[in-house]
Amino acid sequence: MGSGDSPPLEFLWYVPNTVESGHRGDDTAEGWGSLDFSAEIAQTAEAHGFDGALIGSGWGRTDTFTLATALAARTRRFRPLAAIRPGYWQPAQFACAAATLDQLSAGRLLVNIVTGKDAHRAYGDFDDDDASRYARTREFMQLVRRLWTEEDVTFSGRFYRVEHSTCLPRPYRRPHPPLYFGGASEAAEQVAAAEADVQLMWGEPLAMAAERIDRLRRLSASCDRRRPLAFGLRITVVVRETSDEAWQAAGAKLGGWEGRLDRRIEKNVTGAGSVGQRRLRELVGAGEVLDRCLWTAPARVGTGAASTWLVGSAEEVAASLRDYIALGITHFILSDTPYLAEAERVGELVVRRLLAAESGAEPAAQAAESARGA
Repeated sequence: MGSGDSPPLEFLWYVPNTVESGHRGDDTAEGWGSLDFSAEIAQTAEAHGFDGALIGSGWGRTDTFTLATALAARTRRFRPLAAIRPGYWQPAQFACAAATLDQLSAGRLLVNIVTGKDAHRAYGDFDDDDASRYARTREFMQLVRRLWTEEDVTFSGRFYRVEHSTCLPRPYRRPHPPLYFGGASEAAEQVAAAEADVQLMWGEPLAMAAERIDRLRRLSASCDRRRPLAFGLRITVVVRETSDEAWQAAGAKLGGWEGRLDRRIEKNVTGAGSVGQRRLRELVGAGEVLDRCLWTAPARVGTGAASTWLVGSAEEVAASLRDYIALGITHFILSDTPYLAEAERVGELVVRRLLAAESGAEPAAQAAESARGA
């Protein structure tokens, strides 16, 4: 639904794949880790305006790719954004598995390439050097793309090697499923500029986001790319009918987290020590609320998954996301907990409002108010 050369807006939710409840405060008691529980979140997101959802990656969780496959079978248009790690997969194995799922789902697979450290030694990844990990990621992305688009691939790199390899079936989506990628370090941005289709960013203030987008556009312009690099935002949103209600809910949520990190906060260490997480934690000193309604206080919670939140009424949060759209961000991964209930709330209050504005249609709620006013 974008205009001109702009890509259409994409809104994704989040499906947790931890095996126990408590992920980022979601203490839903029944069904956690089951297919029915995850499928209900996916189906709810699908029914309330979202295109799909991110499924995270971490050792000790339900396998991301298996869950993505199951959710594709339980939905009709839902797009799983499956987070995968080069240290966990071999490129040829992944390329064929992903092409198969893309074929079976008629082109719905999205892929998020993750470089950040996990409990990586538990599954046999003993590469601890950041520079080496990013070099490996770049080689992984290059080879996977070749296997999706070329026949009889022979490749001998620093990390991977294949001889006379052809990936069958071919992906349904042409030329291939899009590759999402995150990372704020210099090494990460070099990989994104050259190899990613979508660069994901955490919820930084507009000025910081604009600076990164400008730099990445300049970096990518010097690379041999088929299409321009797109940009995405990963952020928590706490939205209610009124601003006061939203801030009360956000305060209660954060208060429930602090002092109870053993239960209420994600135990996965993904992102711990990363440049992106450090940038978010440094925002706490810049002010508690930045731009329209970007709340920095959650970033002080030392979980290895620091974040900022957009907090406000439906119009305030939608206006904040429009500010990011104006910078050139077109892909959004939103979330709040409990995941099931908030998928419906955020979808109806925020996503449908933004999609209606993008298409030129008046949101249903605004139309009703206009009718009553008349």
